[in-house]
Amino acid sequence: MPVELTLRRAAEEVERGDLASVLRARQRLVGLVTSYPDRLDLRDRLAAVYRLLGDAAQAGRWSYLSEVRDEAEVAAFERAYRTPMARLAAMNWVGGEAGAATETARQRLVALQEAANEQLRAELSVADDRDSSWGTNVLVLVGLVVVLLCFVVGAVTLVMWVYRWFTG
Repeated sequence: MPVELTLRRAAEEVERGDLASVLRARQRLVGLVTSYPDRLDLRDRLAAVYRLLGDAAQAGRWSYLSEVRDEAEVAAFERAYRTPMARLAAMNWVGGEAGAATETARQRLVALQEAANEQLRAELSVADDRDSSWGTNVLVLVGLVVVLLCFVVGAVTLVMWVYRWFTG
């Protein structure tokens, strides 16, 4: 079904106002946003439907790149998707910041990508620290085993020497 016809049907369903119709409109718009993820107007319409349904987190998700957005909805989206990487994935944006139609959308995508990159660097740093501390722990453990082995060999040798001295 062509985009304009789908939009018209979604608008008619929203105008009906009953829950079943609004939910059908939401499904139509989700399909459009999935097919055309770089169209900000489709994201705005989907955000409006979620606003009607009272889902602030999803309204904030789909209006995140908009020129005008409700900061309470954006905060709800950020609470629902706690990390920058989770938010970036939830955006379902495939074109990179160059594919954004507005400067505001580009700036928000760049800021989100930078935050996700920083999160990834921090996670890799923690993983590196864990890996290096694991290696250090293994070396300490090997050292302790060697010292314990030397102690046991020394003790056995001493016991054997004392035994021979008394029996010999």
